[in-house]
Amino acid sequence: MIRANSISKSYMGVCALRDVSFELRPGEVHALVGENGAGKSTLIKIFTGATSMDSGSIEIEGRRIEQNSPAKAKGLGIAAIYQHPALFPDLSVSENLALRLDDLSPWRTVNWTEHRKRAVSLLAQIGAQIDPDAEVHSLSMPEQQLVEIACAVGAEAKIVIMDEPTASLPARETEALFRTIGSLRSRGVGVIYISHRLEELPRIADRVTVLRDGCSIKTKLISEIDHSSLIRMMVGRDLTSIFPKRDIPIGNIVLETRRLGCQEAGIHDVNLTVRAGEIVGLAGLVGSGRTELAKILFGLTPAGHGEILLNGTPREIRSPQEAIRLGIAYVPEDRPRHGVIPAMSVAQNTSLATLQAVSRAGLLDYRLENNLAASFAAKLGTRLSSVFAPVSSLSGGNQQKVALSRWLATNPKILILDEPTQGIDVGAKAEVHRLIVNLAAKGMAILMISSELPEILGMSDRVAVMSSGTIAAILDRRDATQDGILSLCLHGNVARA
Repeated sequence: MIRANSISKSYMGVCALRDVSFELRPGEVHALVGENGAGKSTLIKIFTGATSMDSGSIEIEGRRIEQNSPAKAKGLGIAAIYQHPALFPDLSVSENLALRLDDLSPWRTVNWTEHRKRAVSLLAQIGAQIDPDAEVHSLSMPEQQLVEIACAVGAEAKIVIMDEPTASLPARETEALFRTIGSLRSRGVGVIYISHRLEELPRIADRVTVLRDGCSIKTKLISEIDHSSLIRMMVGRDLTSIFPKRDIPIGNIVLETRRLGCQEAGIHDVNLTVRAGEIVGLAGLVGSGRTELAKILFGLTPAGHGEILLNGTPREIRSPQEAIRLGIAYVPEDRPRHGVIPAMSVAQNTSLATLQAVSRAGLLDYRLENNLAASFAAKLGTRLSSVFAPVSSLSGGNQQKVALSRWLATNPKILILDEPTQGIDVGAKAEVHRLIVNLAAKGMAILMISSELPEILGMSDRVAVMSSGTIAAILDRRDATQDGILSLCLHGNVARA
């Protein structure tokens, strides 16, 4: 269906792709994997016409494509689903689908009823329980991702490119996506599947191509390669442990909630404790209330009832400023929108939550700001050309380290991490996990939200499972299993902990 022959591409003298070849067959799921910066996104942009290649050629169904463009790619039946949804936030779900799928003739009458019916049908096809009349800004990241998937299904594309489609999806929605991919495959659609969740690939992929440093390393049948070999090809080295958890002395309770709730956020009767040196994993399905709970703890959404206790003392947290003053830090889920400001420099991002500490007489001291950023870059092993570089120039893993730096600069006692390794490669994931463990070893109390059950199981001392806006159960690390957590997510079984 699509064949890339010896594609090369450079940006300002930096080679992004070097003689890369790739092919996709009808009804095939071909996985494309590699670390951040390996060239995956550049190759996809060339396929979709978003950027041009310096040399090489592309054939679609045997026909050589000259001067590709987004409009031409769409006309040829190529649809792309990106990791970060490109939707209009102030329009409804059905309006966003209509803009993508309709003929936008200026003289055409809008049939709102048909738009809504089609939205309902497409959302049902992919197993998404989303109100078609909801405005996109009110949806979570996983729900926005599902809307993007519905757009691709509705376009009846011949070639579907999925860039980290499950990065923010928990287990139930991931299973629904896999069923959708199976349906596309049965209709002869070819799927290019990019994912850092390597454990997914044997479930859905037929072949896998590994990119490293802009070069295609190898293409293999998925049945011919194991997990360890795949990682070695991606990173060029062995990773001793993706989940470097180690036993750390657990101290006193630092954070406690008693019957905490907020009616507007759908949270009720949350009883939870996090101790010094402890990593508590917070698991749950989309809509279970994990992020909403984090926002209450950080003061973004004031609590309606119940108590928050810090070191045994009841506290009212009515704003992020109050949370920061009390020693709470929050690294949010949506990194490009809330975690970092991509157009600003590394130094500016690092100092945003601690401007008073890098100011003198009310004026920003650039020397202090740059030293602060350089210090945290060294501590966290952030790879960058300089602290003046825009965050947008960094890989996903290094952007996450900058987001962490901002909040670590506040010297917190409690760190809330919402999807800390979402959309970053396996090598960077191991580095972020190591950082989290080191922070816990220094006595920090960590609440880690994750949709990846292996991450929850591999990193947590205890696992709190949320269902329908409350804690269904809290499991000790030794007692937690994927099946047990999933069962609690789906059915709930409210327990004390």
